[in-house]
Amino acid sequence: MQSGQRRKKQVLKKFAVITLAAFVYGAGISLLIDPNDLAPGGVSGLSVILSRMIPLETGTIYFLINIPIMLLGVWKFGVRFIVSTSWAILMISLSTNLIAPLGALTEQPLLAAIFSGVSTAAGIGYVMRAGATTGGTDIIVKCLKLKKPHLKTGTIFLGMDIMIILSGGIVFGNVDSVLHSLISVAITSIILDLILYGRDEAKMIFVISNASEAITRRLLEELDVGVTHLSGAGAYKRENKQVILCVVKKPNAWQVEEIVKQEDSSAFMIISNASEIYGEGYKSYFGERL
Repeated sequence: MQSGQRRKKQVLKKFAVITLAAFVYGAGISLLIDPNDLAPGGVSGLSVILSRMIPLETGTIYFLINIPIMLLGVWKFGVRFIVSTSWAILMISLSTNLIAPLGALTEQPLLAAIFSGVSTAAGIGYVMRAGATTGGTDIIVKCLKLKKPHLKTGTIFLGMDIMIILSGGIVFGNVDSVLHSLISVAITSIILDLILYGRDEAKMIFVISNASEAITRRLLEELDVGVTHLSGAGAYKRENKQVILCVVKKPNAWQVEEIVKQEDSSAFMIISNASEIYGEGYKSYFGERL
């Protein structure tokens, strides 16, 4: 009984998140993208372009374009997946049409490009984190991720969006529209990856020192970071060396440097960026690759 209630709450929470995120996405289209002649990629951008050519509202066109794409989603991911996605598409379509009469939030194209990028990323990102998509290129991207899981979502979106942006430039006959749309897409790509993957970049540090035991002790006690000892040998003197390997969050990297300097000012230290880290304190091995 309790598990059933818990499941019901989870489903309600999921659809509440999807609804709110879809509203943010739809508001971005109606208040920023559409009235400023922007076509920042995706089905939303394509819908704005087509709304200038056929007598239908942008939200309605968005819904119609998504029908064949949803059928692709049913084929690839099943009916269960498409239920939540269909809800997201319906909410985006409705919110786009309902908010449109309010007019432009700003008539400054640059501001519209910046904030439409933020709203689009927030809408797509939180819908995807809830286990659905906003339809359109989201489903196509999700299909591509099945074949190419190593590709980041924002990067795939960027490539597809550029083609739609160029089409918008032809329809609007305005180079400024293309440039502003590119700004919007770039912002969307960056923020989308932050929402989906988080800022888990860290520093990977190798330390070769004769004071490795003292350095290791301080790293464990003062910074509470994981430390691994690697076996090495100097090529010139043929002396065995104990190499310290640790991965720390960027804000803590300077503390590692200070400890090494204090314990052995002649230590050999290599510091590099680590952008994909799996394990305790970072990403889960078993989390979905969005």
